[in-house]
Amino acid sequence: MTKTVEFIFDFVSPNGYLAWYPLRDLVARTGAELVVTPVFLGGMHKLTGNAPPMIRDKDVKGKVEYSLLEMRRWIDRHGFDKYRLHPQFPFNSVTLQRMLLAVEGEERVRLVETLLPMLWEEGVPVDDPAAIGRGLSDAGFDAEELLAKTQDPAIKQQLVDNTQSAVDRGAFGIPTFYVDTGGEDEMFFGKERLVQIEEMLAG
Repeated sequence: MTKTVEFIFDFVSPNGYLAWYPLRDLVARTGAELVVTPVFLGGMHKLTGNAPPMIRDKDVKGKVEYSLLEMRRWIDRHGFDKYRLHPQFPFNSVTLQRMLLAVEGEERVRLVETLLPMLWEEGVPVDDPAAIGRGLSDAGFDAEELLAKTQDPAIKQQLVDNTQSAVDRGAFGIPTFYVDTGGEDEMFFGKERLVQIEEMLAG
């Protein structure tokens, strides 16, 4: 039976970018299948009462500073020298998430790999369809078709349903992973859990 790692994913999360490349390498090493499930993080926060760490922990002395230290350690460890906080962060990711739902399987993975550098390395404006479209076209996607599909009522509803389903399964933030090695899915939260995920897949 194929082992799978499902990534509950939203482009707006910096940790989505920071987890993606180590995760991609992990599934390659273990032979697991990577499944990307687009959700809307803003909706997830509303449903769970969660909030971005910088907001949630702002009154806890030292906690935000420590979180930034851990992020810097992660960036240094994995050589993310091109990473830059997006100038519009936190941006509205609804259109990007709907784009992901307009493609499936390997095309969805390829779309993630196309958009992540545009957002978290180049800082391409999220609210500039022409700029996003150029990057998509350069990668071989039909940008006009993808943008049109973001207005499909079925795709809009699928994003709502995915978000609700993820919350119902216990997810409350990004990055969340569900690992299936032949039994029930097991949930992991946080990029720091990738070591545990690899151990489980290898076990």
